[in-house]
Amino acid sequence: MKFWRHKFWRKKWEQGLSEELRDHLERQTAANVAAGMTAEEARRQAVLQLGSVEGLKESCREERRGFWLETLASDARYGLRLLLRSPGFTIVAILTLALGIGANTALFSVVNGVLLSPLPFPHPEQLVALDESKPNFETGSISFPNFRDWRNDNRTFSSMAVSRPYSFILTGAGEAERVPAQFISSDFFSLLGVNPVIGRFFAPGEDEVGAAPIALIGAGFWKRKFGSSPDVLGKGITLDGRSYSIVGVVSGNIDLTVRTFRPSEVYVPIGQWSNNLLLNRAAGLGIHGVGRLKPGAGIEQARADMERVTRNLATAYPDANKGIAASLRPLKDAMVGRFRPALLVLLGAVGFVLLIACGNVANLLLVRSTGRAREFAIRAALGAGQGRLVRQLLTESVLLAVAGGAFGLLLAGWGTRAALGILPDALPRTREIHLDGRVLIFTLGISLLAGILFGVAPASRISQHNVRDQLQEGGRGASGARHRAQGLFVILETALALVLLVGAGLMIRSLTALWRVDPGFRTQNILTFSISLSPSMTTASPDSIRAALRDLDARFKSAPGVRAVSLSAGAMPLGWDDEMLFWHAGHPKPASAAEMNWAIDYIVEPDYLEAMGISLEQGRFFTPLDNEHAPPVIAVDDVFAQRYFGDQNPLGKQIVLTNTERPAEIVGVVRHVKQWGLDSDDGQSLRAQMYVPLMQTPDGFMAMAPTGMPVVVRYEGAAAGVLASLRRISSQMNSEQVVSGAQTMEEIISDSLASRRFSMILLGAFAALALLLASVGIYGVVSYLVGQRTREIGIRVALGAQQRDVLGLVLGGGLKMTLTGIAIGVVAALALTRLMANLLFGVSATDPLTFVCVAAVLTVVALAACCIPALRALRVDPVVALRYE
Repeated sequence: MKFWRHKFWRKKWEQGLSEELRDHLERQTAANVAAGMTAEEARRQAVLQLGSVEGLKESCREERRGFWLETLASDARYGLRLLLRSPGFTIVAILTLALGIGANTALFSVVNGVLLSPLPFPHPEQLVALDESKPNFETGSISFPNFRDWRNDNRTFSSMAVSRPYSFILTGAGEAERVPAQFISSDFFSLLGVNPVIGRFFAPGEDEVGAAPIALIGAGFWKRKFGSSPDVLGKGITLDGRSYSIVGVVSGNIDLTVRTFRPSEVYVPIGQWSNNLLLNRAAGLGIHGVGRLKPGAGIEQARADMERVTRNLATAYPDANKGIAASLRPLKDAMVGRFRPALLVLLGAVGFVLLIACGNVANLLLVRSTGRAREFAIRAALGAGQGRLVRQLLTESVLLAVAGGAFGLLLAGWGTRAALGILPDALPRTREIHLDGRVLIFTLGISLLAGILFGVAPASRISQHNVRDQLQEGGRGASGARHRAQGLFVILETALALVLLVGAGLMIRSLTALWRVDPGFRTQNILTFSISLSPSMTTASPDSIRAALRDLDARFKSAPGVRAVSLSAGAMPLGWDDEMLFWHAGHPKPASAAEMNWAIDYIVEPDYLEAMGISLEQGRFFTPLDNEHAPPVIAVDDVFAQRYFGDQNPLGKQIVLTNTERPAEIVGVVRHVKQWGLDSDDGQSLRAQMYVPLMQTPDGFMAMAPTGMPVVVRYEGAAAGVLASLRRISSQMNSEQVVSGAQTMEEIISDSLASRRFSMILLGAFAALALLLASVGIYGVVSYLVGQRTREIGIRVALGAQQRDVLGLVLGGGLKMTLTGIAIGVVAALALTRLMANLLFGVSATDPLTFVCVAAVLTVVALAACCIPALRALRVDPVVALRYE
């Protein structure tokens, strides 16, 4: 008996009947209804009267095989025909979903490429980033002698390598130019598991000091300078006046951006670096490393192993290695770890956009299902079960979602390209961002999930229909339950939109607060660039180099539009850092570097304060008389003075710098400048700053000056014109001098905020899209409710209701839903915005002003969305309304 009680199999059995028997079944069903049975009981009894139960069972068994797919295909065809009959509804629903799915797919492609995809190297889980942990720096640079001992003494790494960025002056191949380069150890590329395009990589021992000068070139450089000729091997290139023999070509597709390594045009063994501090065990020199673990070795095991190695080095070289440890992190974490919080917040935000889109489509389907209520009632009366009707509605919603997903993929392709255009240059792995198989699976998955999400509400309403009531009502109107469901969707959309708007508002306020931060110098009209002297100067005496720099300084000062010029070295605010160790004069020299004091050092000329716009607070700054023949002097900032001298006057006090081991007198105190970033400088442990006269630097430092000297210029007029004048002056001095890397200080500050700006732009775009979808949803629901209440409004007007009463009725309903959504959204935002607290600056995650402004904007937008339906309600003719239906 259970087979014929199941409407699914009963209907299949009915479909197999002849036309004559089906007519007989319909007549018998009608007779049973006339006898007082319900439609379901009448149909069931008619089936029993028509055929035996055993016959019904046999028919069901014959139809079961393959029937599920046949039914699904039938539902899909029927649903497709219905959607094509309502092109307006279908287009709006698909476009709404395409916006939500496309935005999710585009951002997921970024998350997938940056965070989820494995590094494009063999066994990437074995790769580890190597740094030195030292006072003030958890991930400091590694001294070259320490690296060699790490490589030789460890037991858990199959190989280790280091790199250090550099730039050479290329001559002898056309006009002199500066080319980005990397100093690397011999097994750097073999450790990563990449192969040369042609030739070979460096062999063991070729990275030692004194080895033959050889070089690798990048594929782009190979094409640009040698036309991709295969006979490039063995040819020479002149870098900084020295000839290097090319031994191989490196692929340009190496996607490794970690610490100081960037794919470059030239790669030279690190032993070729003509830096007299390279073999100094206490000098890190910006060197960082990467290692490959042995098979089966874990990172915790490696940390324990490196703790043993560094402990032994501290015992052997206590003056340089006391307090020095190895810092190990998975290479992927080192590359993308600091970007993970922002990307995950953005991924959650764009998920809200999809939920709002689903809410809009669900409301559309609820409205559409109202017009189909009689259809569903008739089908139910003819034997269609509730499950059958629900399945049909879910099939239609999934069809809409799949179509929306297909169009969303097209939008995602465009959106991904747009995102790549605004991504900060510092974001790693941008080459991995594309629409791959994982992204396609994600899109299909969220499309199906979205189809189920927005299809559940209409389907659940259909399952609650009373057939007799629907047939008696004749499909008029809509139930209060459906109205409540639509109102709930509007409330949900409003709440989600408010959360996104609050997040975007907080990011905007953070970026605004950062731009208002005083960096300690006047940012306007500052131009920075690097100049390299003629390669012939690399072998000149220190006195000749000083004379050339003085001549360069004098010529630059005479350029039109130049107000002040200073050559500089060491650190650059918001650019790069450099540190100097010291101790107080009159005290014994500390036994190790770990026991010394640290300060950020700026090596500058007398006009540096004027060029940068830094104020002098005490004493004096440098003069041309503070040269190599004068007693050593320094200036310090107010943070230095407070930390090391407290309430004492620092002027006249002396400290000993490790690079000269001569006492230097403090002659001035200047204002502190932001070195580490507008948002992070105050939280750094190392903030004390000192200024050293350029001409008083040791001869060993001066010997490296020709390879590249930063210049700071304060100018008037247009930066481009001033830069052109300076380039012309440099070329007139020597055609092999190269001016490169020109940036204004405002551009440097903007670059330092690039990742925050990226997060703000995307979050703002998602919030704007959410606001648009929410306002459309509010408009749609209020407009529908006005249409449903036309008869009621007509009666009210006929009974004397004024226009303000009708307006209040419509706007009040929309405003009630909006304010409820805002209240829920505020509670959700108070909880969720705490997750982005690390992304904020100068504003609390619960900032009242942001919450109030966002709520006000959302309320105004909601009222604007209600205005059109409200105005339409005012034009209702009572006579027409009373004849409604």
